[in-house]
Amino acid sequence: MFQDEIVEEIHRIREEYSRSFNHDLKAIFADLQKQQDESGREVVSLSRKRGLTKRWSGRARDLGEEEKDTSRRST
Repeated sequence: MFQDEIVEEIHRIREEYSRSFNHDLKAIFADLQKQQDESGREVVSLSRKRGLTKRWSGRARDLGEEEKDTSRRST
């Protein structure tokens, strides 16, 4: 089986980072938040907007209209 050196390095670094916090997820999360705060970079939310989550599913009620099937429109 082919072993990618880059992937192996990422796995090694991730394991060392986790081990440095004794595999404590809360401590890892706190450290990542601290790094994010100290980076000075703008953090944006990429969450979906509620009304657009089902836009192309044919479920009109998700667009705020009455429930009807819009997936088969005649042109």
